[in-house]
Amino acid sequence: MTDVLGWSRDQMAERAAKELEDGFYVNLGIGIPTLVANHIPDGMNITLQSENGMLGMGPFPFEGEEDPDLINAGKQTITELDKSSYFSSADSFAMIRGGHIDLSILGSMEVAENGDIANWMIPGKMVKGMGGAMDLVAGVKRVVVIMDHTNKSGDSKFLKECTLPLTGKGVVDRVITNLGVFDIVEGGVKVVELADNVSQADVEKYTEATIVS
Repeated sequence: MTDVLGWSRDQMAERAAKELEDGFYVNLGIGIPTLVANHIPDGMNITLQSENGMLGMGPFPFEGEEDPDLINAGKQTITELDKSSYFSSADSFAMIRGGHIDLSILGSMEVAENGDIANWMIPGKMVKGMGGAMDLVAGVKRVVVIMDHTNKSGDSKFLKECTLPLTGKGVVDRVITNLGVFDIVEGGVKVVELADNVSQADVEKYTEATIVS
């Protein structure tokens, strides 16, 4: 798609914030998911966790107030809260692997109709590292993906089968794209909500995955 159809990335993040519930411990992946922190409803108690050893992250700092020692797993500068705590990366991953994180919101390069996700590398391109993606999709109670529905060439990123190296198999519960909200169900994907000015025909045009009613 040459023009963005449906929601902007910030609107996608705003919609993803509706997946949050009071008291949740949440991990936000690199990219669009970090924007979800800007849309946490007032009065809702959400604790953000980062793989590099921080629990209770605050919002992004204002320009000129950055502390280079305070970063998230994506190396973005953040702020601390009164409730913030710090620990080793090993403890952070123990928290994830132990099933103590309620929700992970991740970006992705591809998602398959059976819930497979590929979000960590493109063969032949520089790979900075796996990061915490494999642990997150395996150990977190619920996985929501935010991604553009198509790549820069206009090809669907919502596929029958992933073509890139997998991060996890059958782990994705819900996908939020610029075209809408989709659940992984038996036999394919179900349209839960259409984005503004997006039709069912648009979804069918840009989705390779099997759409079920």
